[in-house]
Amino acid sequence: MTETLNKTTGFHASHFLADNLQRVLVDLVALHLYGKQAHWNIVGKNFRDLHLQLDELVDAAREHSDTIAERMRALDVTPDAGPKTVCAQTSLTDFGTGEVDTSDAVDRITLLIRETVGTIRAVHDDVDNEDPTSADLLHAIIHDLEKQAWLISSENRTAKR
Repeated sequence: MTETLNKTTGFHASHFLADNLQRVLVDLVALHLYGKQAHWNIVGKNFRDLHLQLDELVDAAREHSDTIAERMRALDVTPDAGPKTVCAQTSLTDFGTGEVDTSDAVDRITLLIRETVGTIRAVHDDVDNEDPTSADLLHAIIHDLEKQAWLISSENRTAKR
């Protein structure tokens, strides 16, 4: 369980909980950065729609990273999402550089979203065992990111007949 020092200092996360939240944080920050990379460099069919949709993803990833970092602070943990840390710790596949066709970008970004959700799901049960409040935040993030993956991946789908 989360370490309780006393009624005046509140809850303090264990190192295990802190490490799990840190994993989520760096992947959310990386997703935000890769979303912007895609946003700036996509070309091709449905450019404008995807360009705007990527901004929605970027905003969501940034907001979720802020939520996790602030939760870490509430648990007396110092979050680290500096560039060197994000680069060293993220589990996400590299998006790449240069111009990218919108269709390819949809597949790459969808993969990155799903990898981020995979990280969150991988730590969820351990987080929930120690701190159900943090797990509730993870639930909301999973819900939102899976919706983003569905919206973005639909750009490359055709109707089933």
